[in-house]
Amino acid sequence: MEKIAKINDMVNSFAWGTFGIVLLIGTGIICTVITGFFQISNIRHWWQRTFGIISNEGRIINDAGAISQFRTFCTALCATIGTGNIVGVSTAICVGGPGAVFWMWVAAFFGMMIKYAENVLGLYYRRRNSEGAWSGGPMYYLADGLGAMKHCKVVGKILAVLFCSFTVLASFGVGNVAQVNKITLNVETTFFSGVPAGTFFGVSGVNWGIGLLLMFVGAVIILGGFRRLAAVSEKLIPFMSILYILGCLIVIVMHIETIPAVFASIFRFALGSKALVGGAAGTAVQAAMNTIKSGCKRGVFSNEAGLGSSVMAHINSCAREPVSQGMWGIAEVFVDTLVICTMTAVVVLSSGAIDLSTGVAAAGVDDATLVAKAFGNSLGSPGEWFVVLVITLFAFTTVMGWSYYGAKVVEYLIGVTWAKIYRVLFVLLIVVGAVMESSLAWDISDTFNGLMMIPNLVGILSLTPLIVRLTKNYIDRRIRGRETEPLLSYDPDIQREAARAVEKGAG
Repeated sequence: MEKIAKINDMVNSFAWGTFGIVLLIGTGIICTVITGFFQISNIRHWWQRTFGIISNEGRIINDAGAISQFRTFCTALCATIGTGNIVGVSTAICVGGPGAVFWMWVAAFFGMMIKYAENVLGLYYRRRNSEGAWSGGPMYYLADGLGAMKHCKVVGKILAVLFCSFTVLASFGVGNVAQVNKITLNVETTFFSGVPAGTFFGVSGVNWGIGLLLMFVGAVIILGGFRRLAAVSEKLIPFMSILYILGCLIVIVMHIETIPAVFASIFRFALGSKALVGGAAGTAVQAAMNTIKSGCKRGVFSNEAGLGSSVMAHINSCAREPVSQGMWGIAEVFVDTLVICTMTAVVVLSSGAIDLSTGVAAAGVDDATLVAKAFGNSLGSPGEWFVVLVITLFAFTTVMGWSYYGAKVVEYLIGVTWAKIYRVLFVLLIVVGAVMESSLAWDISDTFNGLMMIPNLVGILSLTPLIVRLTKNYIDRRIRGRETEPLLSYDPDIQREAARAVEKGAG
């Protein structure tokens, strides 16, 4: 186990080290620049075409083989909103100080356009599978986009297979057993501590009970297919998001006088000023890098921008316009990081659990208990129960979302039938997550997440000219009102079908 841990640390330091962070932020900057800072310059348009149509047009389905834009949005958020919004934020603050929150915002700002690019390419290169459902994702734009370039066919195919392999492994880890383990530990510690339940194979009966219950619920949803998963997501995601935001607002209002100091500490520590005060230049640089890496890494862990995972949900949209669905990627990062993660950070920093003058956590507080302590300090035991409930909901929706992502990459590698077998195996592994040790599972899962990111970002960078063309084509037609032939798909048949739908106003 020690050897495995050492190897994992080496790979993790590559995927999430300076190389990975530079690749991630660099891709975000490039996507932002080439689209003319779309997330700012067209903020009114993308806001109206996402949040502005949720109650009406966003729920309309005009493609028998697809689902509504709002439902794909909720399904993507299903996996995106997870423990990273709570535990990930507290870890970033414990490791990088309050300044890590600033770098989470930076990662989210540029991550918006990475998510936009992923969705645009995902819809452009999607196609129907043998059952008539849409299939798409990074593996397709790597194989058919990058692979279509001169001398890049083999490279594109290899990167597509690598992406799929890393995604399958990540789905079993961070998408399943690690999430279930987090649910089990929190529920057992909060509600069943000291309760005699007996042991089976050396594991508490409480753990087995929680695992079997989660497996049953997971089987009902996951084995019911993508449409059932999407329908549950559409109901659950708005509910749990609003519930958590309201809980955070209660705590924030209780400490409203500390809010100016909270935001002052975020900006003051953003570049590692804690070390600068000490006067050691080398230490200062290291502290600054830790702050930046922690914020960026946890930002990606939360909103998944750069991983290429959520595009596999977005490609099921009834939208024909790649850019139209790309804008929902911007909205996804906005909700996940700029709203929910920021709420968590403000709660933590305003609660007294972190010393705002030094950036150090109070005695007896660590990243695993930071958010619970923050709510508990303000609301007592009900506050800690609230956090457990939210973590349970967030973690379980992550399991739901990743079950679909894993199935889609298995479908790409070995076919639709094997994807169904994968879902059964995925459901059975839920029990394993409830009874296993968690620390190494989290570390290895984190590494596979980073490894997923690399081929996906290579694919995006190689296809930036196409992203520019698709964006310009959309802006000319939809915003500037020019008569231009729509650019909607790499496939001539799908292009013709989509163009007819767009012409009729159903795109």
